[in-house]
Amino acid sequence: MNNPVVFGGAAGVLLVLVALVLWRRRSSEAAASKRAHNEAQQRDAPVEMGETYEFGITEFTDHHSGERVAVGKVEGFVLFTEDIPETLSEGDVIRATVTSFNRERTSADAIFEGTA
Repeated sequence: MNNPVVFGGAAGVLLVLVALVLWRRRSSEAAASKRAHNEAQQRDAPVEMGETYEFGITEFTDHHSGERVAVGKVEGFVLFTEDIPETLSEGDVIRATVTSFNRERTSADAIFEGTA
């Protein structure tokens, strides 16, 4: 039973099974993300240009301009907010005014107005 060939073969099978489970999970997450994006394209945006909204910061990312922006959601709609003070962090609630929509109106850019 201590045969290295048997042990190595079992370890190989286990690695293949783990890889398959991880691949399926990622595929499932990608499919869910694609479905959510497609649904977002079909609905009207729950925000309006020039209006100010309160929402929590879910993460920070680099905008296409190279600037650090806060990401948050209003009714599931993504807002990328510019001019965020360095002192803010994920979970902070802010107010921001919508300045533009992306081409497909599935997200919008906003400008920081203050904390809530």
